[in-house]
Parts: sequence; structure tokens; C-alpha cells
Amino acid sequence: MVQVHPGAHMEDFPIYQISLDQPGYPQLLSQIYDPPAVLYARGNQLLLNQPALAMVGSRQHSSTASLIINQLMPELVSVGLTIISGLAIGIDTLVHQATLDCQGKTIAVLGNGLDNQSIYPRSNYQLAQNILQQGGLLLSEHPLGSQPQPWHFPRRNRLISGLSLGVVIVEAALPSGSLITAKHALEQGREVMAVPGSIMSAQTAGTNYLIKQGAGIITSAQDILDQLLLDKT
Repeated sequence: MVQVHPGAHMEDFPIYQISLDQPGYPQLLSQIYDPPAVLYARGNQLLLNQPALAMVGSRQHSSTASLIINQLMPELVSVGLTIISGLAIGIDTLVHQATLDCQGKTIAVLGNGLDNQSIYPRSNYQLAQNILQQGGLLLSEHPLGSQPQPWHFPRRNRLISGLSLGVVIVEAALPSGSLITAKHALEQGREVMAVPGSIMSAQTAGTNYLIKQGAGIITSAQDILDQLLLDKT
């Protein structure tokens, strides 16, 4: 059951610290090579130990990417998967919004502090609030007041994959931050999946490359469930 907090504002959701040695620390994340000693969480912390799937992709994307995400999302949400992404402009935004539209649960992992003044990108401030209102979660390893820095985001990506059973790369160019997430996922023993794209498009060169390297080919939500060994029932 999705917790809903209609009318709640960002300031109505306190920020909590979760240490690596505390029971509420996400079990999957604790198993990676370099888990954060402290996590900062805002929202529904119960999601941290629920089955989750990461979906990420480039900031610059094709119009097809939105159609793909909207086609995949209803079935993924219906089996109870929490959907994880990074709140970035582009694919991440589409993923979070599609999850909310399906009345699903989503976690946004940020590369900055979770206080109101540090939420980034600012254009997704309302989206972050909507995630909290619908029983989702904002998560970061950075303390309050931490502003986004370029080196935060590659490190942030290890948390996105580390929290998840697997990672789906929806669309990505070469090079791409999404490929960093895929690399982390491989190192962490997570499933890596990618949506194939046109060989004529630079925007899907990254996903096609991953498939050539052995990533699972995703053409339907059932493909994802099969990769994760999950049953729709």
C-alpha cells in the first residue's frame, strides 16, 4: 500500500540519519564494496529494504524514451517493485514521474543534501515533493547543506545500483553517466539490462554497447521480471 500525504509540503518531511550499523540500513547496500557510513533519508524509509529496480538514462533523450518508460512502468509497479532513479533532468525525471502516475513507489538518490535549499536540480523541486507526498523517499550520502558537485554524481550512481536488484538503462549515449551506473552494477553483482535502439542514433549507442557486452535485452516488462527471477503472481 502506497502511503499518501496529500497537501503535505517539503518541510513536513523530516530528514533522518541511518548509520551502517543500524537495523534500518538497506541490506543490499550494506553488501557493496564501499557503502556509506551514514545515509540521509527523507520520506518512507521502509522502501530501503523492499525489492527495487533502478531505471536510468541520459539527460538528453529521444521522444521514444518516454513511450518506452510509460509502457514498462505499469507492470513493474503492479508486482510491487520500488523504482529507483537519480532525480536528474531527462530519463530520471521521466522514470520518477511515470512511477507516480502509476501510483507506485519511487526512491530518488541525490548527489547533494536533502534540505530544501540543496535539492537539485531546482527544476525538479516539485517532483521531489510529489515523491514524498506519494510515500516515496529521497536519499543521499551527503549531509545537510551539501551543494551538488560534479564528482558527487558518479559516486551517487553506486548507491542507485547498490540499492537495486538490477539496473535498466533506458537510453544512453557514449560516453554516459548511465554507463557508470552499469559498471557499478556489474561490480556489485546486480543484473544489468538495456533497451536496444537504432544503430543510426547516437542516443542509443550506449545501450547497444551494453547489450553487445552481455547486458539483458529489454523489450517488455516481462523481460525485466525474467531477468530478476520475479513472478508476476
